[in-house]
Amino acid sequence: MAKFTTFSVRKNKVAEGAKPLVAVTAYDYTFAKLVDGLVDIVLVGDSLGMVVQGHTNTLSVTLEQMIYHTRCVAAGLKNTHLVVDMPFMSYQVTVEGALTNAGRLLSEGGAQAVKIEGGVTIARTITRLVEMGIPVMGHIGLTPQSVHALGGYRIQGKTEIERESIIQDALALEDAGVYAIVLEGIPSELSQIITEQIKVPTIGIGAGPNCDGQILVLQDFLGLNPDFQPKFVKRFAKLAEETRSAVTAYADEVREKSFPEKEHSFHVDS
Repeated sequence: MAKFTTFSVRKNKVAEGAKPLVAVTAYDYTFAKLVDGLVDIVLVGDSLGMVVQGHTNTLSVTLEQMIYHTRCVAAGLKNTHLVVDMPFMSYQVTVEGALTNAGRLLSEGGAQAVKIEGGVTIARTITRLVEMGIPVMGHIGLTPQSVHALGGYRIQGKTEIERESIIQDALALEDAGVYAIVLEGIPSELSQIITEQIKVPTIGIGAGPNCDGQILVLQDFLGLNPDFQPKFVKRFAKLAEETRSAVTAYADEVREKSFPEKEHSFHVDS
């Protein structure tokens, strides 16, 4: 199986008979190895701040943490394209700082591309990264790093002004040289307009079925957090229940001294 690359992602937009792009998040080696080859794109998202670290938003995630988790995921992938989020304030201060930090995510983390939130306001930085050979995936609509500015995790693009602003963001990102754009938390009608208007693939999360691909947080659709199920997430498994059941069975056998048995033990003559 040929490795999926930035070229593969971009080509998917125009390839005859191409299937929608499939993307998931992953934060460690075990899950990366499990999904490798089953999906097209793995994103090491700064959502690890919420999923792995238990915070209420992504803002406290550091560059060093993103490098660490990306390196873990990269070790488990052979065929799937790997992109990583640039965390909050790792690219907004200066273009030079963005270049340095993006370079570390590729050279130390092992990612093939970085993902950056924002549109018109960050386009100049993205242009420079692309010029220097760093592939960039864009991210517009509901941008989690701007949660406070947006007034919470609200659907974006409900008003005509918001819709026009998001369309202009998409066009600015395309001009800046991104190879794909994540559309998050926007109406299906708006994602369809953007998808039809730009020449790079769109990948939706909470943006309806009209995008060129979809991304979800792996733990969300595996049902590992039963307390969290936003409208746009479908549970394809109930692993929280299965995990609790397995742990309960293990604990019972240990307490009853029925585990470990002889077959699970080492002996002098074995």
